[in-house]
Amino acid sequence: MSERHLIVGLGNPGQEYRANRHNVGFQVIDHLAARHGLAFARQQHNAFIAAGEIKGRAVILAKPQSYMNESGGPVGALFRFYKIEPDRLLIIFDDLDLPIGTLRLRPSGGSGGHKGMKSIIARLGSEDFPRLRVGIGRPPGRMDPAAYVLQDFDSLQLPIIQAVYERAADAIEAWLTEGIEAAMGRYNRPAEQPSEPNEGVQDESIGSA
Repeated sequence: MSERHLIVGLGNPGQEYRANRHNVGFQVIDHLAARHGLAFARQQHNAFIAAGEIKGRAVILAKPQSYMNESGGPVGALFRFYKIEPDRLLIIFDDLDLPIGTLRLRPSGGSGGHKGMKSIIARLGSEDFPRLRVGIGRPPGRMDPAAYVLQDFDSLQLPIIQAVYERAADAIEAWLTEGIEAAMGRYNRPAEQPSEPNEGVQDESIGSA
């Protein structure tokens, strides 16, 4: 099997979605790539790819260009093409059930109702691969969660999420160099929350068309 790591940020393709809450996976992986001078210079298996090294580890960074709900197609194809070990695959995605800016790194687990992750788990036939969830908070009042995730971060949330790009990149580097247990111990901690009220709403599965 390959010594490379495959790191995938989830999002929707297109400029209209670029700054959406649902695209925080793309946002984090773009920040990671820029930090290490890597460019998404080619397309493979319906994903933009940046290949190189991070902290001495060979990596493939990927942004699937299917819509979120079909993320499993590109991820599964890249996983098989590069012969990636399951513990060397990391998926980065948004999570409504975590406070804004909170990180949760885990070695395995279910989809949590996230349709992009549900698609990936179905295509891989397994839940046993690492993932980094980035909290985006719950919608205010009775707002539809599907509408909330397809909006941009608001003025109170934006400074928090921009700081999270740095922490998420640090967490990914720790995962690469020190392993998942060390990275979890250091980065799975509460984050500062915005001062505006953020009332809970009923749980729903989320994913855009």
